[in-house]
Amino acid sequence: MRISVLDHSPVASGATAADALANTVALARHADRLGYHRFWLAEHHGLPSHAGPAPEIMIGRVAAETSGIRIGSGGILLTLYSPLKVAEVFRTLHALYPGRIDLGIGRSTGALPLEVRALGRDPDRPPTEAEFQSQLSELLGFLSDSLPADHPYEPIVVMPATPDAPPVWLLGSSPASAIMAARNGLPYSYAHFINPAATETALDAYRREFASAASGTTPRVLLGVGIYCAETESEAHRLYASHRALRGRMVRSRFAPVPDPDTALAELASAPDLLADDESPWPRCLVGTPDQIRALIIKMTAELSVDELIVMSIVHDHAARVRSYELLAEAMELTPRA
Repeated sequence: MRISVLDHSPVASGATAADALANTVALARHADRLGYHRFWLAEHHGLPSHAGPAPEIMIGRVAAETSGIRIGSGGILLTLYSPLKVAEVFRTLHALYPGRIDLGIGRSTGALPLEVRALGRDPDRPPTEAEFQSQLSELLGFLSDSLPADHPYEPIVVMPATPDAPPVWLLGSSPASAIMAARNGLPYSYAHFINPAATETALDAYRREFASAASGTTPRVLLGVGIYCAETESEAHRLYASHRALRGRMVRSRFAPVPDPDTALAELASAPDLLADDESPWPRCLVGTPDQIRALIIKMTAELSVDELIVMSIVHDHAARVRSYELLAEAMELTPRA
């Protein structure tokens, strides 16, 4: 089974955003050595807990610091950008690191209303499905030099010229995004850690619509889950507390860096009903020892018919986060790279 990493460049309390970005690069080097398949970088704007508004820049740095692992975006928020510019950026990355770049595309804005407005969109008028489809079609056409002859942008020469383009993944957390991925013949990355209640419905819709689209390609699913792995179950839950408390803060529109476990546990104890249980057979995050995590992954992926996971974790202590990925790699018997 392939296991990949989705990194949010978490900013720990008492640390800086520069520390978070340096930790991301260090984690990528480690993930490469451990045998993870991909390392994707998220895009967020205006969140003190997330230091990554520009995954395209981090992709270049991380790719230069690694050798075998695929590097990509998880994902570029296309509604905020020109499809041509995104195509140029990722063809450049693909030319520099051929065969190693993934372009993950997200439909959300990934920002608070004021940041959305500053980035050039009206937060009171989110893009319609048709508008996003138009942007996506342009992006795919620019990447593959295949815009229709009657398209106004067809004469544009997209540079750098490359014999092929990086693969495009559509990211989402709803059946609607799954259907859009299927109808465009794209591989699909579902964020189970965001919306676990709709996972089965979305994956079923993706496979059903993909089959009816008859695009000639094979449906591919990359399932995004949170995983917190430690030598003891209690320590794993302690690591996870920072993520849970951060979610609780966001529910209340309180935005701050990632809390340390002691602070997080105190906050969770003071508001035990804030985070309702997920109405899903599977929790948004898997928490436990290596043996427990391995058993959960095997059962979950079998039941959902998934053969690749992309794992996120938001941990206050960088060394503990690295150790969690080490234990996961050992548990899933990943093949280390030299």
